Amino acid sequence: MTASEIFHRGLNRLGLDLTGQAIDLLCDYLAELQKWNKRINLVADAPLETLIETHFLDSLTLLPLVKSCPPPGLMDVGSGAGFPGLVLKIACPDLQVTLIEPRQKRTAFMRQVIRALGLKGVSVLETRLEKDNEQLNTWQNATPILTCRAFASINLFLDLAEPFCAPGGKVICMKGRKATAEVAEWQQLSATSPFKLTETIETALPFTDIPRKLLVFTKG
Repeated sequence: MTASEIFHRGLNRLGLDLTGQAIDLLCDYLAELQKWNKRINLVADAPLETLIETHFLDSLTLLPLVKSCPPPGLMDVGSGAGFPGLVLKIACPDLQVTLIEPRQKRTAFMRQVIRALGLKGVSVLETRLEKDNEQLNTWQNATPILTCRAFASINLFLDLAEPFCAPGGKVICMKGRKATAEVAEWQQLSATSPFKLTETIETALPFTDIPRKLLVFTKG
């Protein structure tokens, strides 16, 4: 089965509809990932279907939550090889995306994908999400949506995201089986948090049915 066929099958199971052009670009992104992964360890080696499901289709579960994100757009923290931010950008070309990643080899890879695919309205910052980071001054109290896939615990990520999240903005954490425990840990400290857990979306990977939770926190 080709990569395109796997994408179509997975998208159908997730109830998502992407243009043919977007699927072609995702296949090109996948090809770059496989090529670079032979030289540097971007993601764990895996069969084609597993790569697509674990990284690309998992990222796309966020699409309904972010596709109408207003300027200055989505900030994806700890992007690694571009998941979920770069995948979401390809799926939703009008979405403005900023990818935050401190590791040079991963930022080089993401910039190569952006160049090779001719993507516009997406930037890569080789830095960390820190309160006094001058590179991120533009996003102070201004970011409508922040996402992270496997960056940190809920407590830590909300603490780091708070200075950058706009009032009424959202922080979306992608979690697996540890979601319930992490939410319980956060709730113990939530009395002093400016965030409220406003939505929990339970989903699963389309081929293996591995559970996923999308936790949406809104800043008051």
